[in-house]
Amino acid sequence: MNAVNSNVSADARNFSILVVDDNEMNRELLLRRLKVTGYDLSSAGDGEQALARLRERPFDLVLLDIMMPIMDGYETLQVIQADERLRRVPVIMITALDDVDSAVRCIEMGAVDYVTKPFNPVLLRARVEASLDRKRMSDLEEERRQEVERSNESLSEEVRAKIKEISESQLAAIFAMSKLAESRDPETGEHLERMREYCKLLSEQLSRMPKYRHIIDRAFVGNIYAASPLHDIGKVGIDDSVLLKPGALTDEEWVLMKQHPIIGAETLREVDRQHPGNDFIHTGIDIAEGHHEKWDGSGYPYGLAGEKIPLVARILALGDVYDALTSKRCYKDAFSHEKSRSIIEEGRGKHFDPDVVLAFFEAEEEFKRVRQEYKDPDQD
Repeated sequence: MNAVNSNVSADARNFSILVVDDNEMNRELLLRRLKVTGYDLSSAGDGEQALARLRERPFDLVLLDIMMPIMDGYETLQVIQADERLRRVPVIMITALDDVDSAVRCIEMGAVDYVTKPFNPVLLRARVEASLDRKRMSDLEEERRQEVERSNESLSEEVRAKIKEISESQLAAIFAMSKLAESRDPETGEHLERMREYCKLLSEQLSRMPKYRHIIDRAFVGNIYAASPLHDIGKVGIDDSVLLKPGALTDEEWVLMKQHPIIGAETLREVDRQHPGNDFIHTGIDIAEGHHEKWDGSGYPYGLAGEKIPLVARILALGDVYDALTSKRCYKDAFSHEKSRSIIEEGRGKHFDPDVVLAFFEAEEEFKRVRQEYKDPDQD
C-alpha cells in the first residue's frame, strides 16, 4: 500500500472523485480500489445525496451506478447535464456485465464512459485515469479560453478608452475650429454652447413623440450635440466686408452670404472623403447645408421643403433663430423669451417644422435656463 502511494503524483492527489452506489459493499469496494491512487474520495448512497454533494463542493469525476432507489442513475445524470454548474463534471456509469445497452443509453445522455460489475481493477483505474486526463485537458482549455476572454475584454476596454480619447480630441479640435470661425463675428458670444444645448433639448423632446421614437436615439442626440457647432463653419469662406458689415447687405452681398451653407458642407464632405465613416461628420454636413432651409421651401441654398430638409437641420434651424432673437445685435436689442416664442409660433409650418415647434413649447423652460446659464457678457 505504501509503495503504491509513494508513486502517486501530486496531480492524482489533487483530483476529487465522487462514488455513487446504493449498495454499500459495491461502494466500499470501489473506494478501496481507488484509494491506492491517492485521489480525494467521497461517496453517496443515492442520486439525491450525490447532487447535494456536487452542489456543496467541486468534483473532477463521478462514478454513478445506474440502478438505485429514490433517484436512479438516468435521472441523476439528466439533472447533472441540465445544470450549467455541474455539466462540466465527467460521469462514468456503473452497470452490470449484461446491461451494456443501459450504459450506451447513458453515454448518449452525456456520460463519458462506463465500467461493469464485477470491477476489474486494472480496467477501472485505466478508465478513471483516462477520464481525469480528459478533464484536466478540458480545464486547461477552459482556463485558456477565460484568459483569452479576459485579455480580449481588457484590450477592448483599452481600445474603447483610446477611441473615446481620440473622439474627445477630435471634438475639441472641431469645436475650436468652429469657435475660430465664430470669432470673426464679435457678436456671437456663447452662441455655440447654447446651440449644443438647444439641439439636445429639442432632440430629446422629439424622441418622446411616437413618430420619432425609432429615429432619435442616443447616437442621434450625441451626434447633433457634437456637430451643431459646425453649422456656420462655411462663414470662413465669406469675405469680412460682407460678414462683418454693420448695415443691410446688398443683393450681391446676399448672394455671397447665402453661399456659406454650401461652403461649410463641401468642407465637411472633404473631411469625410479623407476620413470616411464618421456619423457626426455626416450630421455636420446635413446641419451646415440645411439649417437655412425653411419648412415652406422659401429658404436657401436649395429651397428644400418639409421633410426633404434633414431632421437635424430642421432642429438646429429653430435653435439658431431663437438664439438670434434672444441675443443683442448692433441693429437690435435682445428680444424677450415671450416675444421670441411668439415669433417662432407664427413661423410654425412656414419657417419651422411644426413638430419641432411643439418640442420647443415643451422645452421652453429649459431654453430659458440655457439662455441664462450661457448668457453673453454684454447681456444682463
